[in-house]
Amino acid sequence: MAGEIMDNRGRGEAAWRWPAIHAEGRKFGLIAAAICLVAAFLAWETVAWPMAFLTLGVLAFFRDPERVVPQDDKLVLSPADGLVALIQQVEPPAELQVDDGSGSRGLARGPVTRISIFMSVFDVHINRTPIGGTVRRVVYIPGKFLNADLDKASEENERQHILIERPDGVAIGFTQIAGLVARRIVPFIKPGDILAAGQRVGLIRFGSRVDVYLPKGTDSQVVLGQKIIAGETVLARIGEQYTMEGVSQ
Repeated sequence: MAGEIMDNRGRGEAAWRWPAIHAEGRKFGLIAAAICLVAAFLAWETVAWPMAFLTLGVLAFFRDPERVVPQDDKLVLSPADGLVALIQQVEPPAELQVDDGSGSRGLARGPVTRISIFMSVFDVHINRTPIGGTVRRVVYIPGKFLNADLDKASEENERQHILIERPDGVAIGFTQIAGLVARRIVPFIKPGDILAAGQRVGLIRFGSRVDVYLPKGTDSQVVLGQKIIAGETVLARIGEQYTMEGVSQ
């Protein structure tokens, strides 16, 4: 059941469940299913079978499984399912730094660690907040639809910046980036909303990327090429710095 407490001493009840289908995807699934049924009724097998597989694919893409979110104020959680494609020292986007007149001071200037997570069409595409706190900014920027694997996608693609600030003033910015196939960023939140860590914040349709900007003095605890899970995988512990290595096997 959603909201059930689990712990590392066996408390709670774990069981496999069919993941729910997010409401955003049900209409697409129904459209594909309707075309499939009409084609089957008319005996158009060359259309019916592909549409049947497409219906299943659409429903799988919009699956929305429950996640067991670690409860620790020092943790920065992954906002997306996918592959760690880039880890770099970069300047945060100007939209997350400049004074926008809202009273939010934004992120400080200077290089920080950016973790870029690539989501293929096979990954869950519901994004979650990496920390709990108040939504200070949601900034949408239209742009191109370059391959989300490319570094320049962070600056040229259609994207949406989100800034979350904890009660103690620590803020983290992350960016939803559209890709070659992704053509729509769908937000579930707005400035002023108060979120718990791991809460759903939006989705990107059909393959994309999410960039996370860690606070200064905080290093990544995931490595390049690692497969990670939204709301569960720990990206970093705030204020901790050290080098990690991984071996591809």
